[in-house]
Amino acid sequence: MSLFNPSRDEVREFFFGLWRKSQAGEMLTPLESMALAIVMEHPEYHAILAHPDRHREREWTPEGGETNPFLHLSMHLAVEEQVSIDQPPGIRAAVARLATACDSLHEARHTVMECLAEMLWQAQRNAAGFDNATYLDCLARKS
Repeated sequence: MSLFNPSRDEVREFFFGLWRKSQAGEMLTPLESMALAIVMEHPEYHAILAHPDRHREREWTPEGGETNPFLHLSMHLAVEEQVSIDQPPGIRAAVARLATACDSLHEARHTVMECLAEMLWQAQRNAAGFDNATYLDCLARKS
């Protein structure tokens, strides 16, 4: 799997494999352990992960009012990685402030994911790099 630009199928196989390994009690890598903690906070996705043949090719569309579980879990994982290494610098403190404001670390992460999605969309739309300062400003406005 390409770590920095995984395909849709690679992301799905990562989460399916993670679930299979966790259910079998197999050893996990540090990244898998981080991802499993996120998956455990989302019991609504467990049945999806338990049935890869049924869900491997499924499409979840916003128009259908659906959240793509693989995108959602991946965004959570991106935020966790950012916080774990404080990159961009200040993200760890911003998430801590949001957790206090939201009274929930999980809800704070969802707020961060909103800003992250906006920044990624802007970077793609403008064919520009990721703007750390604007990202942190977005988080500051939310807290």
